[in-house]
Amino acid sequence: MPFKGKTVFITGASRGIGKAIALRLAADGAQVVIAAKSIEENPKLGGTIFTAAKEVVELGGEALPVQCDIRFEDQIAAAVAKSIEVFGGIDILINNASAISLTTTEKTEPKRFDLMHDINVRGTFMVSKACIPYLRKGTNPHILNLSPPLNMKPKWFGAHLAYTLSKYNMSMIAMGLAEELKNDKIAANTLWPRTTIATAAVENLLGGEALIKMSRKPEIIADAAYCILSRPSSTCTGNFFIDEEVLAEEGITDLGKYSVVPGVNLYPDLFL
Repeated sequence: MPFKGKTVFITGASRGIGKAIALRLAADGAQVVIAAKSIEENPKLGGTIFTAAKEVVELGGEALPVQCDIRFEDQIAAAVAKSIEVFGGIDILINNASAISLTTTEKTEPKRFDLMHDINVRGTFMVSKACIPYLRKGTNPHILNLSPPLNMKPKWFGAHLAYTLSKYNMSMIAMGLAEELKNDKIAANTLWPRTTIATAAVENLLGGEALIKMSRKPEIIADAAYCILSRPSSTCTGNFFIDEEVLAEEGITDLGKYSVVPGVNLYPDLFL
């Protein structure tokens, strides 16, 4: 159980991919900080920091639910301080929280542009900054951003420029931190799915139930993250990982169990 007793700080972990990663590590005895905004359940989204924490505990992990909007540095500081107070340190940071709006430039409202950049870029940067002093003291410390490889094909910029800028900035943060923190042996990597993942965002904002049926479950990301975070932080850094490739490196090639509907043609995710 390589994660037993380790503290994992996960943003946006009340549902979806963030929660799936939390549960995967909790099954190994991890201490998980559920840092997210939701304290009351939205019927369209599901889940709160408290329901996620309950599931973590039921799987054998320890949980600290902390309401935290990463757009505000005072809330980040308070969440990190509470984590240190309760668990004594931070070994792993998962920058999962993200906002999405797949709109062209003319249809992107200023508030949507600001939201994506405040959460995806500024939030990721500021949460990382707040956690670095504690990661330096951590055991096999890792930062993992849920963001894509830097694919410079024009199609990814032309379709939804504002969103692309924000997600690529998350990836550049990981690349920059990998170089900046290499002497501290703090790993910084990104992870992205080969196919769409069945989350509330995909269902509500992208393709509805039809796309959900052509997607994989969040557990594939959780298993890939588990593999990455198990690797030595001193050498496994500066990578843009794809979930399928990570699992293949571990000898896992039969991915049928991850499909929402077994046997269907899966829908490729963005940026690949």
